[in-house]
Amino acid sequence: RILLINGSSRSEHTCPGEMSKTFRLVELARSAIAARPGFAIEVLDLARLASEYGRRIFPCKACFSTAAALCHWPCSCYPNHSLGQVNDWMNDIYPLWVEAHGVMIVTPVNWYHSSSPVKLMMDRLVCADGGNPDPSLTQGKDAALAKKVELAGWDYPRHLAGRLFSVIVHGDTEGAGRVRHSLADWLRSMKLDPVGEAAELDRYIGYWKPYATSHDELDADHAVQTEVRNAALALAEAVEKRRAGSFQTIGAGLEDPRPK
Repeated sequence: RILLINGSSRSEHTCPGEMSKTFRLVELARSAIAARPGFAIEVLDLARLASEYGRRIFPCKACFSTAAALCHWPCSCYPNHSLGQVNDWMNDIYPLWVEAHGVMIVTPVNWYHSSSPVKLMMDRLVCADGGNPDPSLTQGKDAALAKKVELAGWDYPRHLAGRLFSVIVHGDTEGAGRVRHSLADWLRSMKLDPVGEAAELDRYIGYWKPYATSHDELDADHAVQTEVRNAALALAEAVEKRRAGSFQTIGAGLEDPRPK
């Protein structure tokens, strides 16, 4: 199972008036994988945050910084009915990550960073990296008790470890490499495994060209279209090999001298 994530907030369903280039790149990846037998593909379109009534991802409250055990897996901070914080989309997004054998994130550069929808999702996935799967240990959100639990010894469960990832970042003039590194480092820190160079891509589409013709630039850039397809196929191949037991993580058996 492959999870493809469209990280752009742009869509033709609201004020931008046209689909995003990111959406088109995701579709290229989807069609490439769909041509191979045996794959289930899920597309998480984060543009829905900006184009659907009531669709939201609430911000992370940073419980983890109080104590690891206070951050529950999956997140239990929402709903908070007293504050009207309800219908949090992450309740649907967590299972998508859990079910996936491979994850591809495709995002534009927004001011030298990933898009705001991607960052919201990233922050809320902190619970996947060391979060507490048993809220009864902390009697809900008892901060003092959570500190005691952590100090008694916390095994820091990695709930998404072993999944494979691909990252594709595109920009207009600056920042694409920085964002790719940031996303790949984040995924590695959660113990997801890289597929290889072909699956990690940062490119500029319409470099220093007018925004009004950026889709034309993508139409003409056959190389980047092929690179996106190749990244998707590399991820699919790695997933097949991982499930067959032939894609091993080098160094997986080594002891970490600085465990979280």
